[in-house]
Amino acid sequence: MKYEINEGTLAVMPTENKQSKILEDSQEYFVNQTPYEVVDYSCRYFGSSYEGRKEGTKSILNINYKVPIIVENTKNIIFFPTNSPTSDDCMWISLKNIKRIYEEDFNSTKIEFNNGVFIHVPISKRTIENQILRASRLDLIMRNRKNNEK
Repeated sequence: MKYEINEGTLAVMPTENKQSKILEDSQEYFVNQTPYEVVDYSCRYFGSSYEGRKEGTKSILNINYKVPIIVENTKNIIFFPTNSPTSDDCMWISLKNIKRIYEEDFNSTKIEFNNGVFIHVPISKRTIENQILRASRLDLIMRNRKNNEK
């Protein structure tokens, strides 16, 4: 089964054997794709590719690493990576589904989603905040561009 990220997708998390655990609003799935493959497939499903989306974001934000990705632009579905996107331990998190983040300790953060689901991410709160800031900036720039076209 190939999985397409949608508005209800909260996170794409790595599991063993190059698989992913997909968290949605009310369900979870396991798929035989790495998180990177899920993001790339989803970008392609919506008419681009991961590399194309990455290059677009790099151009807009002038950043080169851990780049947030616009998976689908009409619904502003933006995900950001927790680590290097090709790393085996990289998770992809939905920007618009985050409610709050909590520092657990120096290198551990708990993310609460709008539906009350929590996940634990083995990176610092500061790193997560930075990724949220980048993704939010991308979202704002894209929304402003869409509004200026009207």
